[in-house]
Amino acid sequence: MSTISTALEQPADSKLLRHIDWRGAFWVASGVPALVLFSIGGIAGTTGKLAFVIWTVSMIMGFLQSFTYAEIAGLFPNKSGGASIYGATAWLRYSKFIAPLSVWCNWFAWSPVLSLGCSIAAAYILNALAPIPVFSETSPEVVAYIAAHAGTAPADAITAVAAAATPAIRNWTLFSHTLGPVSFTLNATFFIGAVLMLVIFAIQHRGILGTANVQKYIGLLVIIPMLIVGVVPIFTGQIDWANFSPLVPLAAAYAPDPGSWNIAGWTLALGGMFIAAWSTYGFETAVCYTSEFKNPGTDTFKAIFYSGLLCMLLFILVPFTFQGVLGLNGMLATPIVDGSGVADALAGMVGGGKLIHALLVMLMILALVLCIMTAMAGSSRTLYQGSVDGWLPRYLSHVNEHGAPTRAMWTDLCFNLAVLAIASADATSFFFILAVSNCGYIIFNFLNLNAGWIHRIDNGHINRPWKAPSWLLGIGAIFAYVNAIFMGAGAKVWNPMALWAGLITAALIIPVFCFRHYIQDGGKFPDHMLADLGMTGADLSVKKAGMLPYLTLAAGVVVMLIANWVFVI
Repeated sequence: MSTISTALEQPADSKLLRHIDWRGAFWVASGVPALVLFSIGGIAGTTGKLAFVIWTVSMIMGFLQSFTYAEIAGLFPNKSGGASIYGATAWLRYSKFIAPLSVWCNWFAWSPVLSLGCSIAAAYILNALAPIPVFSETSPEVVAYIAAHAGTAPADAITAVAAAATPAIRNWTLFSHTLGPVSFTLNATFFIGAVLMLVIFAIQHRGILGTANVQKYIGLLVIIPMLIVGVVPIFTGQIDWANFSPLVPLAAAYAPDPGSWNIAGWTLALGGMFIAAWSTYGFETAVCYTSEFKNPGTDTFKAIFYSGLLCMLLFILVPFTFQGVLGLNGMLATPIVDGSGVADALAGMVGGGKLIHALLVMLMILALVLCIMTAMAGSSRTLYQGSVDGWLPRYLSHVNEHGAPTRAMWTDLCFNLAVLAIASADATSFFFILAVSNCGYIIFNFLNLNAGWIHRIDNGHINRPWKAPSWLLGIGAIFAYVNAIFMGAGAKVWNPMALWAGLITAALIIPVFCFRHYIQDGGKFPDHMLADLGMTGADLSVKKAGMLPYLTLAAGVVVMLIANWVFVI
């Protein structure tokens, strides 16, 4: 299988190159554990002492779901782009529009990792180079201010002194504005993030082999410190077991008062499960590189399985230690909730003085760079393969001499520069972007978890290098509806408009697909699209699954809407 040619699929100058084995994909996907840094503060702020349970349950769900993706990826040794591409083909028999929806939703779920990650990394860099000074009532500056301004309350004096001592770059903005539910700004965070994004683009430009080699070394520099952060506090006795009980939701988000398991409490918990899925399910990106594997028959399953084991370890260990050391009040601190202080908090849990603290903060920045590289590699290949298969505009099919899909990468870059301006504004805008992108991710997961059994029915005769046990395929189908509940109930926790904005964004694929399919291709799909399944366009008229896929879609929409109606804050 390692010598399979892609000559039938696309022109020779538009092929990705078979340069890596499963280890290369593992290292490219090794950035996924760093996604915990994106929302560990937000989830702690909305779910309180349930946070550790949220991360654990979500990671277990993600691992069980991955076996469905591992099976369907093996059906397509000549495609890249990940599970959305492989699952989309299953839906093609039943609707021309559902298949590209899967690809589109996966892309706009993964692509914002670039902008969100760069905004967090930029905040860490600003904290290190231009920290906001911290004062107390006994600080000489505060005492002097009160003496000079008789009658000033200590809290007001602290605010005034801190504002005066804050480096000017922290408040500098070239331009800012408000647009609907979010703000956008061109501030220091934006420009630092943009520089990081361009550096990562330059690395990715060398192709998948160069990317994997770079990420192997960055990965080692990141995974080991994350393990240290997760393990050291346990052995040093810093874990306070009282921080894990009682296991009840908060009475209200970002407030320390315990609530109960009523409708509002369940809504906050489901909101945590919704946003955690964006991180914990992400290691499925390990199967984005099937057409770049030397031996896709064996490399595909190994890549996603071992990536899943790594994520299982870190996504459970780091949140557990984080909560055990900081406690509820510590997790509700503003720098933790908005994400800017997470690196400092994790570094402080290890101890070791200023040098060790600075080193760990630097490694957390590297962790973010690693996950940004992972996202750019995966999302650009989703755009590339979607173009090759006739779902997205033709210009995205181009690759350079290194086998890198550069036009897709440029599209990713330009899109994310715009999103970076929003993410850099404030925590509200940041989590709005995260929630909207996760709506796309849940839609993608729903379609692809059901694609497993649809492929079994329609393409059961095709050889599968690895075949998932039927019970795991069934669990994946059930989890598709559980995820729909998370989306319907939980998106509103992060922004009242997030669910509807996510659905509107998903619908944008319709004009994009119509342009490619009906204007550029005259209503026909490329002949090579179904080559891996040994099919032609005429075979799409055979629908062995009958009405089941349509009933599945209808049930998913109903479940989501009912969850949105029942669960309110």
